[in-house]
Amino acid sequence: MFVWGTNFVFIRIGLDELQPFTFAALRFALVALPLIFFLPKPNTSWRNLISYGLFIGVGQFGLLFWAMKSDISPGLASLIVQTQVFFTVILSASLLKERVSNTQWFSLAIGLIGLLTIIAHIDAQTTYLGVAIVLAAGLSWSCGNLVVKHAGRVDIIAFIAWSSLFATPPLLVMAILTEGGTAIACDIGGLSWQGWLVVLWQSLGNTLLGYGLWNMLLGRYSAALVAPWALLVPVFGMAASATHLNESMPAWKLTAASLIILGLAINVFSNQRLKAK
Repeated sequence: MFVWGTNFVFIRIGLDELQPFTFAALRFALVALPLIFFLPKPNTSWRNLISYGLFIGVGQFGLLFWAMKSDISPGLASLIVQTQVFFTVILSASLLKERVSNTQWFSLAIGLIGLLTIIAHIDAQTTYLGVAIVLAAGLSWSCGNLVVKHAGRVDIIAFIAWSSLFATPPLLVMAILTEGGTAIACDIGGLSWQGWLVVLWQSLGNTLLGYGLWNMLLGRYSAALVAPWALLVPVFGMAASATHLNESMPAWKLTAASLIILGLAINVFSNQRLKAK
């Protein structure tokens, strides 16, 4: 969660040099290549690989980068995208028939109040379009979570690498349609060493490390137990944005973060009680 939360600062730095879909396409291209030449296809269907690549690559990060370019601040983006927690638990309960206790629903409701507190305080750095796009990114992330659950226990790194192969082409098409081939070439050709470090961190640190650990947990435990931990992402995200990007941290943001942590604590405690029974 620390890696994912602080990553929003790196995304903001990368978007200062790259257009959103070019940035996302580079990120997933560097995940897929050269790993697919060294790692065999994981023991799962092509449908799972394609679906995960589209949901996470295009749906989550393509949309997230697009919104963060000019329609939402990094701290708020890190918070609103965590609606994936609620989408994941609800979809898992309805589609996978996973058990969700009343206490867990209550904990998610507290976290949702924290998220709504943020959404209610739209400021000059954030538009309603940006909020809507990031909400769509959160829904796409939750769909990717369900794909991982359906895939079962597989080689996670291979799964991420091979699925990234299917994220790159549509992101590149979106980049060409919205940015133009000439602009893409200019952006990549003029990318500074700092920009390349950010892209590499997106590929190696955030995707392979962060999502590798996340998908491993989803493969071993219920979504209701794992997903709420992502509510820590905006806590780290807002703290990093305040420290490194001078994003303001008024009382309402701190209140929202406190509600999120409270909801997470209740959820974890309720899961421990269920295990004890």
